[in-house]
Amino acid sequence: MRFRTRALLVTFLPFAALLAISFWMMSGLVQSSVKDGLRATLRAGQVVQARDRAENTSRNKRLLHVAGDNSALKAGMQLLLTDPGSEVARATVADQLAELGGHMESDLLLAWSRDGLLLSGVFRHNSRLEPVAGKIADESLNAFSDGLYLIDGRPILVSSVPVDQAGESLGFLCIGEEFDLAQFGSPTLLTRYGTVVRSTIPSIGNREMERVLSTCRWAECEFNLGGVTYLSLSMTGESLRNGFQLWSLQSEDAALNPIRSVLRDVFVSVSLIAAAVALLIGLVASRSMGRPIANVVSKLQQAANTGILPEFHSTPSGIREIQDLMDNFNRAAMSIREARDDLQFAYVECVGSLASALDARDAYTAGHSRRVSDLSTEIARHVGLPTEQIEKVRIGALLHDIGKIGIPDLVLQKPGRLNDDEFAIVKTHPGIGRRILAGVHGFAPYLGAVELHHENWDGTGYPHGQIGLETPVEARIIHLADAYDAMTTNRPYRAGMAHSQAIRIISLHAGTQFDPEIAAVLVAVTSARNTGTTVEVEVCTAVHA
Repeated sequence: MRFRTRALLVTFLPFAALLAISFWMMSGLVQSSVKDGLRATLRAGQVVQARDRAENTSRNKRLLHVAGDNSALKAGMQLLLTDPGSEVARATVADQLAELGGHMESDLLLAWSRDGLLLSGVFRHNSRLEPVAGKIADESLNAFSDGLYLIDGRPILVSSVPVDQAGESLGFLCIGEEFDLAQFGSPTLLTRYGTVVRSTIPSIGNREMERVLSTCRWAECEFNLGGVTYLSLSMTGESLRNGFQLWSLQSEDAALNPIRSVLRDVFVSVSLIAAAVALLIGLVASRSMGRPIANVVSKLQQAANTGILPEFHSTPSGIREIQDLMDNFNRAAMSIREARDDLQFAYVECVGSLASALDARDAYTAGHSRRVSDLSTEIARHVGLPTEQIEKVRIGALLHDIGKIGIPDLVLQKPGRLNDDEFAIVKTHPGIGRRILAGVHGFAPYLGAVELHHENWDGTGYPHGQIGLETPVEARIIHLADAYDAMTTNRPYRAGMAHSQAIRIISLHAGTQFDPEIAAVLVAVTSARNTGTTVEVEVCTAVHA
């Protein structure tokens, strides 16, 4: 793709993306505002509903207090308390209650004893108040609790007051009115223990509503029903106890669709105009930038063929930014040339140091470093180190014994075991190696592996006595690979051990001399080498510290 085309896309596409994001954010804000308005409407409606129920309850209690002064009603209740089996007294109380209910237009009137036993009552059936026969259908109904009850399949809002005679309590009077959802302006549901009792949404079945409402874990929720998104609020309270919940619903789609349509039309119109302007600006900008940069690219292509970075002596364009680009490129080219010279010098020094190291080695040390490097690299790969760190392990392992250049041959090639003084001399080789490499450019990443590859996990190693993760992971890996190769190869004073014996020794000292996690990897890797199987090992992430 040509630069001019890329410049056009770079200037145009972000603008188009900004338009799309703006529309998305604006649409989200509008929808959020509409939803907040719907919530506020539903909450206000529920507040009004709760206030109306409270006023009805208060009005009913006032009526009951007036009804409680009816002398005939009190006489009948007193007779029933004296003779609970008197049908005459029960009929008298029922007649009085029916007469009172006719005046108060209530659906339920009940007389209770002071012990909470039903004495008599009337319940409206087919527009007529008829005596209550036997028990009330909702056995949770009692004389002491106001609230909503389900009686004969109808939700009845009940209120009660005490009835006294000459300072003596005769019992209680209860009045009830059917809870009518038609009084609410929005679609409303009344449920009890998750079952729909009343609904003003005729287009949706009760079973479907029960299924949807069962997914609402909070008083407010959204759900899709019949392809329409609804916002619902539920209300419980003192007047809606006994498992009742009142749900108010509003259709979000009905409120949002007109606004969405307007937003879409406005956005399309504005976007077309803005896109045309942005496209024109992008074309002009891409041409002004494309020509001078094309000249620069042409010179760089020539440099690719010759291998020599060009130096721009004149400004190919009057654009200030292009001039800055040329100046920075000239400085970068100079830095690269200087770095190349430094790298060549470092390479020469490196080759000289390695040549000197090889001259000082005996037959044992010549192969040892290569084997340790190969095994350390394989362990690092299975530990899960990144590629750059694996390379540090590989080179560090090759150089780990470079300090033995400074160890006298009488000590280094002694055929028998070393005494304490001789071993103390050998222990100086990590420090010697560090000093050798510290003077060579580019070897700084490997100094830790060379100096610290004899540090033990429990702090008994040398030269610094580091403990655990204080030692870099490269040095801990090389320490194990070095020990394994030393045990399994011939030494001047003994023959090499078998793999199984070396593994037993490493396992025995895992957690003291060696990092236990890396030791487990070495065991798996070397065992896989001997058996030709696949390495399967999991390593704690602490290994990477």
